[in-house]
Amino acid sequence: MTGFNDPAAVARYAENPPRLVPGFSDLQRMTRLLLAETAPADGRILVVGAGGGLELRAFAEAQPGWRFVGIDPSAEMLRLAGLTLGPLAGRAELHEGYIDSAPEGPFDGASCLLTLHFVPLAERLATLTEVRRRLKPGAAFVVAHHSLPDGPARGVWLDRFAAFAADHGVDVDKASGGARALGDRLSILTPEAEVDLLHAAGFVDPQLFYAGFTFRGWIARA
Repeated sequence: MTGFNDPAAVARYAENPPRLVPGFSDLQRMTRLLLAETAPADGRILVVGAGGGLELRAFAEAQPGWRFVGIDPSAEMLRLAGLTLGPLAGRAELHEGYIDSAPEGPFDGASCLLTLHFVPLAERLATLTEVRRRLKPGAAFVVAHHSLPDGPARGVWLDRFAAFAADHGVDVDKASGGARALGDRLSILTPEAEVDLLHAAGFVDPQLFYAGFTFRGWIARA
């Protein structure tokens, strides 16, 4: 995740998610709607991987009564989040660090978008467990990131991810040494393994709500 500490790369961050993630704005919208199923109008929401502030802004604009706690290991990305929020920044409390640095809560909901594939596999279960521990019983957790099948299909889907990016003017091969190399560097699990981890962390009833090429998203309850 060293690129997220590079000020030049961080300054360009907001340009890339809509060009790399199919239906990026609708993913944010769906996440907010799913959180709102159980979070009250004055709810307190935990946003894991809040750097950049894109989902924080989307949530805050649509839910004027929500307040937020955002956690991210990159000081540069959190600085960008504050700038992205602008006049809405007063409703967000931003913490530098990992999930252990987040307040105890309990929170009315949590999201983790486009983040967990950066978390090493050895730390994934502990991260999910700490998120669940900070949620009120029955609160929603919405998570979305790269998730791919094993076997030959894995490379095919990474090639499709690269083709989607190229269609939006992003050369994944140039930026990352190739989409398949990116798949080797990131901690990408199969959809079945993702569901198993959510169960192991104590979440119940994980349901797939989003799929876009290499990306998958689930809602589960604490």
